[in-house]
Amino acid sequence: MHVAPMRSTPVQDHIALAEIELCGELMIAASAADGERLSPDRIDEVLKVGADVVVEWPRQRRRSCGGGGRS
Repeated sequence: MHVAPMRSTPVQDHIALAEIELCGELMIAASAADGERLSPDRIDEVLKVGADVVVEWPRQRRRSCGGGGRS
């Protein structure tokens, strides 16, 4: 049996880790909420969304999923 060697440096997806952390914060807030759902204002508060916060996401290329009439 062949086992792949362990990598010496861990590979981390920092964006994925940040998204997981934000999801965890939302779950904690939802479990503490009185109602069935969090209000949009409460979600913004938990995610620290406000007028002073600017988030810039890298532009991604759009890919076509259709056949596009190619033959």
